[in-house]
Amino acid sequence: MNAVSLGPLVLAADRFAVVLGLFVFMIVTGIMSRRVDPRFNVWSWWAFLGGLAAARLGHVLLHLQSFQAEPLRVFALWQGGFYWPTGAAAVVVSLFLVLTGARQRLWALLPLALAVIVWNTSWQLTGGTRPLAVPERAFETLAGASYRLGERDGIPRVVNLWATWCPPCRREMPMMAELAADTEGVAFVFANQGEGKQAVRRYLASAGLSLETILIDPFSELSRFYGAPGLPATLFIDAEGILRHAHLGEISREVLQSNIERLATR
Repeated sequence: MNAVSLGPLVLAADRFAVVLGLFVFMIVTGIMSRRVDPRFNVWSWWAFLGGLAAARLGHVLLHLQSFQAEPLRVFALWQGGFYWPTGAAAVVVSLFLVLTGARQRLWALLPLALAVIVWNTSWQLTGGTRPLAVPERAFETLAGASYRLGERDGIPRVVNLWATWCPPCRREMPMMAELAADTEGVAFVFANQGEGKQAVRRYLASAGLSLETILIDPFSELSRFYGAPGLPATLFIDAEGILRHAHLGEISREVLQSNIERLATR
């Protein structure tokens, strides 16, 4: 799965690439502030915070209708959701607001270029999704029926790997349940990992949730099969039963919807 494990810390590959690029940017600008011009220290923070805020604002404006219903979700940065063209524009503006000379602006291209190179290289090395076919075995549902992910019914699937003890799983579950009920042409499958029916029923009753297809995977076989190093993980499987994309960690409504749209157009 497109994720990077650093001891107990697990990051999705795209987020790891961004963090690594930002780390290189801050290190290089720190060195330049001591050896070239102290203004690079101030500029690095303007570029970092201003770029981050502008990228988030751009994403919110692109999906304004979604955020109007849940305005506090604007601050849920851990879900992801950044529009990098507006972030890049803010970085360019910071060049002219903080660095007043042409020489300083030319120097500023060095940490920016290095950060982009490191980000791109890291993403290319860790960000791919292997197109795995679904496992052939059947899983038991919460209702006691037998369910095969590889049913040849021509319907793509969104498979959510989750557990009742997992806080981000619990946070995203109501939104996913809502989309599952409202989305046509895509089957949602909620595969509980490592727990029994009683724990799942208890959680659903306390949360007031109703989900159509819940698989009981007491030995976390799906997590091992797909190489998911943590929970939650959301798998996007096409109509032929092939994994096309995997998202590790809490997923936002916008990212979920965009990946569903890609599945529907394959």
